[in-house]
Amino acid sequence: MTAPYRKQLQWGIMDRLRVVGGARLSGTVRVSGAKNSALKLMAATLLAPGRSTITNLPAIADVDYMAELLTRLGCKVEVDKGRHEVNIDVPEKLGHRADYDLVRKMRASINVLGPLIARELIAEVALPGGDAIGSRGLDYHINGLTDMGADVNSEHGFVIAKAPKGLKGANIVLEFPSVGATENIMTAATLANGTTTIENAAREPDVVDLGEFLIAMGAKITGLGTHTITIDGVKELKPATHATLADRIVSGTWAFAAAMTKGDITIENGRVDHLEVPLDKLVEAGAVVTTTSNGFRVKMDKRPIAVDVATLPYPGFPTDLQPMVIALNAIAEGTSLVTENVFEGRFMFVNELLRLGANIQVDGHHAAITGISELSAAPVAATDIRAGAGLVLAALVSDGVTTIEDAYHIDRGYPDFPAQLQSLGADVSRN
Repeated sequence: MTAPYRKQLQWGIMDRLRVVGGARLSGTVRVSGAKNSALKLMAATLLAPGRSTITNLPAIADVDYMAELLTRLGCKVEVDKGRHEVNIDVPEKLGHRADYDLVRKMRASINVLGPLIARELIAEVALPGGDAIGSRGLDYHINGLTDMGADVNSEHGFVIAKAPKGLKGANIVLEFPSVGATENIMTAATLANGTTTIENAAREPDVVDLGEFLIAMGAKITGLGTHTITIDGVKELKPATHATLADRIVSGTWAFAAAMTKGDITIENGRVDHLEVPLDKLVEAGAVVTTTSNGFRVKMDKRPIAVDVATLPYPGFPTDLQPMVIALNAIAEGTSLVTENVFEGRFMFVNELLRLGANIQVDGHHAAITGISELSAAPVAATDIRAGAGLVLAALVSDGVTTIEDAYHIDRGYPDFPAQLQSLGADVSRN
């Protein structure tokens, strides 16, 4: 990232958090726009020359990275931290190369692939980085674009896609309901010649949010939120303004924080309809969940009861909340089994939780957990965004002071996380 951007945004990143255990979290938090939606919306603005505006933008580090990436592709990007919005002026002619130095920092960079191949008929995107939670190959993305007539290959660390004659509509069947592949194919298909259907499409609210933005830009899309999405290609799209939906993973994190700390947290902007399975699991664990006029409230007055969970694509239990449910089960009454069906690398988090005294055995895709009454403070390290947040929750129910290294991961997904924790009564500080 360039120095002017860092100076302009002042969304600083520090590497270590200090968490004092024993707090009971109580109060109200407000959830901003979803990371997993905002970054994809920003990428989608590439489809239409002119100024698009994304509102309800989360103040997270990944927004910086995406803003810089779009700038390098030729856009003028103005992020207004105070208003939580970004204005993106897209030129008539875009650059088509997304270099590794930015793409390596976040996987969402791959979402420029679809818009670039649709607009410029060529795209060169470095193989993405981001969280270390599994292989997350790009085969579904590549196969979908190939079905639409693109020539796609991997060379020198780049995905290179070319469609000199333009993209054409196709019937695409995904082997797995990949969110990223669904999004890239959907954006590419908006300007393709003919009709594209995506079978076994991802149903996540973030995908729906992106689709609604594309429709506001003039795209013809039906079936959002179902297994089959249909896109009728149009000649051009127009800029639009769109509000990012609330972050269901951040909402879910606060819900688990309340349950783990025997707390009482009201989550403003939280959507219970986007968190039905996780909230049902919290009720099973003993929490009281009630809806409010603009969100929901989670209250817990006893030690949680262990709950079995298997992660699945939406509307199943989200893999992004797997660290939180493992942390809850680590201090719950009884034994539990957590099965990871989405990202094999999620259990890297367990190694750090063991340092806090948790009783967990991992066998392949399964983690068997025997709850103990309290964890013990120790130095740990975040391996990804959600693991970092899960470690903070675990530290809150540990005896003593826990330091969490590599906390910059948390800043990529949780706006003002330490400050919000402090407002709820936690003793959390940056070192």
